[in-house]
Amino acid sequence: MLLAETILASGGHAPGVEHVAPADIMTPADRYQELFVAVQSGRVFPDSKSFVDCVPRRAPEAILRAYRAGNAAAGFDLSRFVAENFTPEPVVASRYVSDPGQSLAAHIDGLWGVLSRHPDDHAAHGSLLPLPHPYVVPGGRFSELYYWDSYFTMLGLAAGGKHRLLHAMADNFSFIIQAYGHIPNGNRSYYLSRSQPPVFALMVGLLERHGLRQAVRYLPDLLREYAYWMDGADGLCPGEARRHVVCLPDNMLLNRYWDDRDTPREEAYCEDVATAAAGTRPAADIYRDLRAGAASGWDFSSRWLGSPDDLSSIRTTAILPVDLNSFLHLLERQIERLSRLAGDEARAVLFHRRAAIRRRAIDRYFWQPEQGAFVDYDWALMRHRPQVTAASAVPLYVGLASHHQAHRVAATLAERLLLPGGLATTEQHSIQQWDRANGWAPLQWMAIHGMRRYGLYAQARDLSHRWLATVAGLYAREAKLVEKYAIGSAPDGLGGGGGEYPLQDGFGWTNGVTRMLLADYADHHAHHARAGRVRH
Repeated sequence: MLLAETILASGGHAPGVEHVAPADIMTPADRYQELFVAVQSGRVFPDSKSFVDCVPRRAPEAILRAYRAGNAAAGFDLSRFVAENFTPEPVVASRYVSDPGQSLAAHIDGLWGVLSRHPDDHAAHGSLLPLPHPYVVPGGRFSELYYWDSYFTMLGLAAGGKHRLLHAMADNFSFIIQAYGHIPNGNRSYYLSRSQPPVFALMVGLLERHGLRQAVRYLPDLLREYAYWMDGADGLCPGEARRHVVCLPDNMLLNRYWDDRDTPREEAYCEDVATAAAGTRPAADIYRDLRAGAASGWDFSSRWLGSPDDLSSIRTTAILPVDLNSFLHLLERQIERLSRLAGDEARAVLFHRRAAIRRRAIDRYFWQPEQGAFVDYDWALMRHRPQVTAASAVPLYVGLASHHQAHRVAATLAERLLLPGGLATTEQHSIQQWDRANGWAPLQWMAIHGMRRYGLYAQARDLSHRWLATVAGLYAREAKLVEKYAIGSAPDGLGGGGGEYPLQDGFGWTNGVTRMLLADYADHHAHHARAGRVRH
């Protein structure tokens, strides 16, 4: 019996879950085996993600039998076979056209319905994992719920007063944790082997700040998520690692990104096979690190690479990320606080101690006073990673930095990453999308609110205004928001580049962050931007 079914039988607390059909957790590669390899290797679809998102027209077992029976026959046409047996998932968000006179905030509010998906959209036998409530997807090729994207999307729902949808998003994640023991990268079967930055504690805090939910109801979910990230920690000796946990020489425990599989990502099969073929390490090691890089949300970045221009040099699992451990520190503090509210003082004391230990470890392994920044730590080579990245702002965002550290970080970010259009992702120019000079909405938000948290209001306002000008510039010219922005020149609103796929329109977390910043800065000229009307 699936865990999801067990929860339903035991009366799990997420409302509406009794209407959710049991999920098919077999991935397309597991399900279709050599047919999967043939379709992906043969490039039946230009985008590797297209096939794994297809819905079968009949029972998957029958499709595989038919392929095995006929593929060796003369004249067999693989593309025709796929077209006869699978329905591609349509891209729907691109059909939205903004009214030429529409403001940026009104455009974003109008997009929520376009980007929303509903339980009755979940076709049987596809890779989409069913959810009990409506949810918001990023847009473009990303037609499923994504974990860390969703927190930043939810900011915009809160700012726009979309409280019912905000509730639904949180309860979907609660259901997912109950059903699978963790929140996968997205609600697809091929994402179940990994998670993403653990931000459910931030979602709970967002609901609480808006007076919408009693946060204690989510305590069991937070505990399950914490158990997932710390699985294998017991019994580790110095220098050992198991799944997400690394035991350092001083016996301190910190976390890394991980994926339980060491095969090509199903949604990027051809790309991963080519990357591994170009490398010198065992293919399985490269696949694992590519998957772990996807789990980080920074897929991909020189942050994870041995050589900035060589993706096959990726070594994500050898790197302890400062942002991941900052989010887990917040999770520990949230569990402590809610345990105390629930009357469980013993658990509150335990998690207070765990949070204090992690904070000491973050200071010891990530803080670099000579750089004035928090940087990642390479636990395999036992040395700090050399470059400063926008992840240095996350300790400020979650409130674990000291006053001195926060002011040093803000100065360093201004000196080394601040560009005319916002905060660059890293110092390194590369062909990877999570590098300079791309700017991403979630990184701007965490830096802005991290600085605000420590009283650095002028710096926060400056960054906010740069980012809003960037987003408004592209909106005024092209009547849309996009996944990432090129911020290296004047903030005239250029879409970002690099990465494994074309620039995507939509876009969930850009909408969410921008909508909340518009609410925070009512005087910014971005409020006057109109679709298709460029100001001169």
